[in-house]
Amino acid sequence: MGLAIFDLDNTLIGGDSDHAWGEYLVQRGCVDGELFRSENDRFYREYQRGKLDIRAYLEFALEPLARIPRAELEALHADFMREVISDFWLPRAEELVQGHRERGHHTMIITATNHFVVHPIAQKLGVDSLLATDPEKLDGAYTGRVEGTPCFREGKVQRLQAWLQQHPQFSAVEHWFYSDSANDLPLLDQVTYPVAVDPDDDLRQAAGERGWPIISLRDG
Repeated sequence: MGLAIFDLDNTLIGGDSDHAWGEYLVQRGCVDGELFRSENDRFYREYQRGKLDIRAYLEFALEPLARIPRAELEALHADFMREVISDFWLPRAEELVQGHRERGHHTMIITATNHFVVHPIAQKLGVDSLLATDPEKLDGAYTGRVEGTPCFREGKVQRLQAWLQQHPQFSAVEHWFYSDSANDLPLLDQVTYPVAVDPDDDLRQAAGERGWPIISLRDG
């Protein structure tokens, strides 16, 4: 038995679903295009630099979920999967997940992106468990606020530890974690087998210094 943990954005898929969802909302006219795109891009640059204020970002990113009716959100997301996520799909990532499954490992995605955006993607990838940032809901409707600990940087460690307390059979097994981002160093430093996947420059440097394997799931 083992636990194979995967970051999602730019790891198992060839793009950032969170940023892409914001861009998709702009293209569909669901948000103030110029202002929303500017802020969406700014937050993404801050994430790439390791400077993201996750609370400020979530206040921005979760607002459309509270304003757009739930049925419309579901229809938009189905189209988002067809029009956007299909272009991000990485067959070698599916093979990696399947390889762990065939070895009898429990597979998990752990991502800072909110649960609404990533749940259909995780289902398509066929993982056993998903830990994502949870948008708060009241009477079935999103409030625009976050529930609990955002699943980001040290928050990923905290969320995984809480999950392990609820699933103690996985506490003492070997853990793998695959990620592209230096933002995930807090969790990469905790697992048995950290793996850098198409890493950003900071993670590539850290992986080289620590002797971690570096792999690619992209073509070419």
